Amino acid sequence: MLTSAERVLATVRHLRRLAPMGLPGQLFNTTAMIISRAATDVRPLLDAHGVHLAASTARFHTPEDVASFLDTDITKIKPTC
Repeated sequence: MLTSAERVLATVRHLRRLAPMGLPGQLFNTTAMIISRAATDVRPLLDAHGVHLAASTARFHTPEDVASFLDTDITKIKPTC
């Protein structure tokens, strides 16, 4: 079972076309069917609030792809002092 926050995050990932449906399922420890249902339920709420997301140019196929992307120096938060 996904929390409300996870359902929204999974839907955003789906709408941005970041990965095949199975990958968010792996990341949230659930199935692609649950992710698909979450997207079906949440998308009208996002639309009603004027949230429209463009597809991303980044694509991920495995959890390791996501970890590798997030582990680059470019995406690390640098201290201000």
